[in-house]
Amino acid sequence: MAKEKQEAEKKQKLQWHPAFAAALEMELLENKDDLEFEREHNLNRKPLLIDCLVIKKKKDVVIKNEIGKFFRKYNIIEYKSARDSLSIDDVAKTQGYAHLYKAYGESINAVKFDEVSVTLIRESKPVGLFKYFEENSYTVSNPYKGIYYIESGLKFLTQIIIGKELTHENHEWFNLLSDKVTKQEMARAIEYSRNVRSKNERELIDAIFEVSALSNKNVVEELKMGDEDMCQALMEIMKPEIEEVVNTAVLQERRETTERVERETTERAIKVAVEMLHSLNLGNAEIKEALQKNYNLSDEEALSYLK
Repeated sequence: MAKEKQEAEKKQKLQWHPAFAAALEMELLENKDDLEFEREHNLNRKPLLIDCLVIKKKKDVVIKNEIGKFFRKYNIIEYKSARDSLSIDDVAKTQGYAHLYKAYGESINAVKFDEVSVTLIRESKPVGLFKYFEENSYTVSNPYKGIYYIESGLKFLTQIIIGKELTHENHEWFNLLSDKVTKQEMARAIEYSRNVRSKNERELIDAIFEVSALSNKNVVEELKMGDEDMCQALMEIMKPEIEEVVNTAVLQERRETTERVERETTERAIKVAVEMLHSLNLGNAEIKEALQKNYNLSDEEALSYLK
């Protein structure tokens, strides 16, 4: 049970990152044709991955969302879930990603220093990190609620986004990446999703809800209990998850049935073999040895067929 619990926790933790990438695309949906998204971008041939790389297709495009106003041409995004810390070492790591991304350009200086930005996203504010900025004379501004620009002290332009501080009405998708989503916020997002026709947008929303619903089970239950239409909408949104649970249960049942049939078949074969060996006047010691050799039985298992 402990191992199963660890596996479940590991799976849920890993799901935050695809949900974040989906939320990022939804946040920047108004400029979807101006941006190119690469999830888990490989920096080189070794497994060194950026959570998300967002590329502006045209230099003069103005990103409407507050999160994207900071963007340059190449934008490295690092997401930290509620369980992850965000320290100066994490900041240094993302600066390293930016240096490597520049270094791996197709030609010398193909990627300019001033064409790269770094964005770090976390649900709650890392007090220790901001104290470090203050004590080491970094220049930090706060142009929008929940969005902080680190204007000096780092090689690459960097912003830190604090999910809890964002204006909910302007950043509802990031707000869903929390375990404290209100009933009204969840209902509003569900209502929006019911009118979505785009397959890509539908898949993004589903990825966000898969994590949000698991992290806010009480809110989901309240919505299911209080409104039949809302319940139906939730069922549609969570259909992939429900199908996965059902498919897993079916496969488990089939596996158990197959194992049972194989076990019963083997037991019958052993009993027949024992009868035949007895008819040949072989002793129990010889029969036991034959059973162990042919059926990989332990001493105890082999002896149980000789009683």
